[in-house]
Amino acid sequence: MLTVPSFATQVLRRAPRCWGGRRAATTVISGNKTSLQVRERLKREVEQMSARFPGFRPGLVVLQVGDRDDSNLYISMKLKAAAEIGINANHIRLPKTATEEEVLESIADVNENPAVHGLIVQLPLDSINPMDTEKVTNAVAPGKDVDGLTSINAGKLSRGDLGDCFIPCTPNGCMELIAQTGVSVAGKRAVVIGRSKIVGAPMHDLLLWNHATVTTCHSKTADLAAEVGKAEILVVGAGKAEMVKGEWVKKGAVVIDCGINHIPDSSKPSGKRVVGDVHYPTAKERAGFITPVPGGVGPMTVAMLMENTVQSAKRFLQKYQPGKWNITYIKPKVQTPVPSDAVISRSCTPKPIGQLASEIGLLSSEVDLYGRTRAKVKLGVIKRLQAQPDGKYVAVTGITPTPLGEGQRTTTLGLAQALGAHLNLNAIACVRQPSHGPNFGIRGGALGGGYSQAIPLEEVNLHLSGDIQAVTTAASLVADAIEACLILESMQSDRALYDRLVPLKEDQRQFSPIQLRRLKRLGIQKTDPATLTEEEISRFVRLDIDPHTMAWQTGVNTKEPGQSPTGNKFTRTFNIAVASEIMAILALSNSLEDMRKRLARMVVATTRSGQPVTTEDLGVSGALAVLLRDAIKPNLIQTLEGTPVFVHTCPLADIAHGNPSVLADKIALKLVGPEGFVVAETGLGANAGLEKFFDIKCLYSGLRPHVAVLVATVHGLKLHGAGPEVTSGLPLPKEYTEENLSLLERGCGYLKRQVENARAFGIPVVVAVNTFRTDTDAELDLVCRLAKSAGAFNAMRCSHWAEGGAGAVELGQAVQRAAEESSNFKFLYDTELPIANKIRAFAKMVFGADDVEILPEAQRKVELYTKRGYGNLPICMAKTHLSLSNTPEGRGVPAGFILPIQDIGVSIGAGFLCPLVKTTMTPTPGVPEWSCFHDIDLDSETTQDSDHS
Repeated sequence: MLTVPSFATQVLRRAPRCWGGRRAATTVISGNKTSLQVRERLKREVEQMSARFPGFRPGLVVLQVGDRDDSNLYISMKLKAAAEIGINANHIRLPKTATEEEVLESIADVNENPAVHGLIVQLPLDSINPMDTEKVTNAVAPGKDVDGLTSINAGKLSRGDLGDCFIPCTPNGCMELIAQTGVSVAGKRAVVIGRSKIVGAPMHDLLLWNHATVTTCHSKTADLAAEVGKAEILVVGAGKAEMVKGEWVKKGAVVIDCGINHIPDSSKPSGKRVVGDVHYPTAKERAGFITPVPGGVGPMTVAMLMENTVQSAKRFLQKYQPGKWNITYIKPKVQTPVPSDAVISRSCTPKPIGQLASEIGLLSSEVDLYGRTRAKVKLGVIKRLQAQPDGKYVAVTGITPTPLGEGQRTTTLGLAQALGAHLNLNAIACVRQPSHGPNFGIRGGALGGGYSQAIPLEEVNLHLSGDIQAVTTAASLVADAIEACLILESMQSDRALYDRLVPLKEDQRQFSPIQLRRLKRLGIQKTDPATLTEEEISRFVRLDIDPHTMAWQTGVNTKEPGQSPTGNKFTRTFNIAVASEIMAILALSNSLEDMRKRLARMVVATTRSGQPVTTEDLGVSGALAVLLRDAIKPNLIQTLEGTPVFVHTCPLADIAHGNPSVLADKIALKLVGPEGFVVAETGLGANAGLEKFFDIKCLYSGLRPHVAVLVATVHGLKLHGAGPEVTSGLPLPKEYTEENLSLLERGCGYLKRQVENARAFGIPVVVAVNTFRTDTDAELDLVCRLAKSAGAFNAMRCSHWAEGGAGAVELGQAVQRAAEESSNFKFLYDTELPIANKIRAFAKMVFGADDVEILPEAQRKVELYTKRGYGNLPICMAKTHLSLSNTPEGRGVPAGFILPIQDIGVSIGAGFLCPLVKTTMTPTPGVPEWSCFHDIDLDSETTQDSDHS
């Protein structure tokens, strides 16, 4: 069988034997053949990458400004070559009107896209606006600069760091062609004509670092012919047609012609032909090897571009772990005894928040920075990652809170630290924003504690990014709009009101979109303000609110409760901002548009005829959406160990659903990926926040949890076992500081009930026993044993408060195993049931009540809401969170009681009915015996507040 030698072998066989005297015939170095060999090799390498990492392909982006025909031709060649090799290539074309800033923004987006490994900015930049080409090319990330044009790559090449940079494609192709000749570069005399940064300068450096003696010639070189005559290797890139004459060339030299020039030729249909910088016919007679034009260096430039892209992808894969973040964690310096939260917080230097955002896969364009430690995340990230499967969804709850505290948020953060920093899993914690009430009241902030807390402590406890203030302002705006409506309607005629609502502007009136929607609801199918009748004008301008049925209070956050005169006969009732329906809407919205619709549906009053009045009727819904357009973006901070935390919204858990926002969870689930974990805090205990997490939040978000974590403490269980009452700030009775197994075992009956409550939703439950210094091994073993016998998937003791994430590693492992179990998630009740039936089912299943008593006012509301079409909303029970019964002092598992329903509120915008259990008080700003604000002061030198924790 005849064997055909490879092209490289043929070249070697035809190589000249010497550099002087008699020589072999000139060999034409075909760039077409060599580039084909390169592309075939790259194709095999890409196939190997895809086999090792299924679904992976090198990514290339060509960014073009304008629409030049020559640029389009070059780009089509690059895209075709990429497709043949298996590279995922995309062409981004910006219009000629693009500004430099827009070009830089596009480059920044591609720089941060992990799916792109090579970025080419097609030159020239064809824009009508001024462009700094150097600035634009240097904006490309050096690790993606497959053209090798950035100053960083050029600098590395000039100092010989060839293995740590990208080499410009044309010089790189030239070196490949020289290698095909079999001629060793080392020790040869090389001449480069031209000193551009695209060809000449990098060609000089490449030859130099491959040990040639190099001379660079240019327009000022004296006796160019003599210099060329010395060259054993000649590379020409001057851009001048046939400037190098054949008689100049040293016999047997390697001649690489990089020129592409057009000269007149009447024999060609186009009237011109392409030639290089070397006079090819005469040079071929003297050279040992020579590249033709076309068909020489040109095809190699594209091939080397593909080579650089594949090499970039290989470098990416060296650090790449499928589905894993490239994140740096911080190891805290744990002290014993554990210092105060403020001392610990200030001892830790957080990572720049922009760095953390990048580590978890956020683009810089998706993040609004608030200094170095806080950021807001834009909602567009959900759309970008919509094809990414969600991660594992973990809900953290606790036994009913006691004055001793169960450490629910501390456990949320400690578990996230354990999963991330210690088990090498992508993990994000999602928690509620602390309200100002606790910060200035008794608790003194709420961002975890010990070595499982989020930072920056003071900034988040005080203002964060102003979300609560935005809700407060929005709530006050609604109250002001109601008050203005009452005052103006009592003082002015229909026509005067119409002139206010639809004023003349340049002799014309025009309805706003909100007003057009109101007209449609009134059945008035008109769009021209001049065509309304007097009767239609009256219906349009008058809401006729009954001041005795106003369902809205102004929002405050630290103010004492009460009423204040407005200067007229109407009064205003104050309520805390976190109890506002606006906060619940912010937390339950799935998008900006969803929030806008929910805000418009809020019922804020009733007309004298008994019809509901919404914010849309008031004409204020659009303004509310504008006030909240930034507040809807989740806030990104971090734990002491550098684990990402979303802290967003703070609806109360006793009268609202008490969970961080849907959007924070949705973004987090996309960012962590299918093998990662989102650890979401739920407010209060399993009978309050967890139930509302499932039956309200999951109902509206469409998300389905994998695991529930139930936090318990020995102290809290002893209290539920009929231990003596405790008071915050006072020494604990000995029953809590000494081993008492009988008292603890009685209290574990309550733990059993809460495990059953959590398991009722069809997902595995892991009990986290948050340990204290006074707990004994026997007590902790007893709790774990009884928790598992009650049906918990597992029960683990945790020491994350004292040790950080290291103290919750076993809990993290248990959660990881539980998440692999099959989940049969289900809601507690069917929302289509009649209102009274839902309340009854809820009370029996969650609280263990024998029945409910729906008192007269509540019964009236049942009938009213059913008539208005609100009957299919879920239930958000408003009762004391301190016990399963309606008695705050109740302990353990009550039996044989009737739960009295005193009233029923409704939040149409948020989307739930709120049965009010008798003895429950609507939260208002409290007045504790001794508040933390007495201990808070500002150090004017350090700008830090005093340590009141």
